[in-house]
Amino acid sequence: MSSTHFGYESVDERDKARRVRGVFDSVASRYDLMNDLMSMGLHRAWKAYTVLAAHVRPGERVLDIAGGTGDLALAFARQVGATGQVVHTDINEAMLRTGRDRLLDAGVALPTLVCDAEKLPFATDSFDLVSVAFGLRNMTHKDAALAEMNRVLRPGGKLLVLEFSRIAKPLEKVYDWYSFQVLPRLGRLVAGDEASYRYLAESIRVHPGQQELKALMKNSGFGHVDYHNLTGGVVALHVGIKC
Repeated sequence: MSSTHFGYESVDERDKARRVRGVFDSVASRYDLMNDLMSMGLHRAWKAYTVLAAHVRPGERVLDIAGGTGDLALAFARQVGATGQVVHTDINEAMLRTGRDRLLDAGVALPTLVCDAEKLPFATDSFDLVSVAFGLRNMTHKDAALAEMNRVLRPGGKLLVLEFSRIAKPLEKVYDWYSFQVLPRLGRLVAGDEASYRYLAESIRVHPGQQELKALMKNSGFGHVDYHNLTGGVVALHVGIKC
């Protein structure tokens, strides 16, 4: 039996997906509100920076993995226009449903499907851009997921990974206090779920840091990988180019 991390807890690999699904089933209806509160609105700036870094052009094909409530998918859909396509995916049906409804409310209808990033149901070399925002750390086999993202990208295509990372050393103590004392209480008060936000804080600590994730992406087939620290390293945007 193989084990993996679920926050600080070691669990059977087969059980992790079920437990992560439970976390997001619990928070889906309050996900955007909680993001605004716990990041003080900064998640919108992080995503806007990601959209700028994508340089998506009309007519391109984009795959948004762990697309959740659809922030990136909506922005990319406006950029690719009528001649392009954005595919909005997530492994969690509750999150995907929330995102699909939000997109439809904005007048945007996209292909939307539940799928596992470790086994993408798309042809090789079929997308110009793949994005995953705040989803990679929840995947059991990150190397397998990154290899799949590489596979479905066309040669020269771009992967964008927006994820929590290692904060600058001088900020560590206050960040730890906020993560483990404030976030869970905020989750209890707003979303009625303290445990899910404690898992969030723990999952960030066991996720690979900037250099480790860069190496993992290169080992997964990306010829060039760079990263950009945002808000002192609270978040990093990794950019990988397929050979």
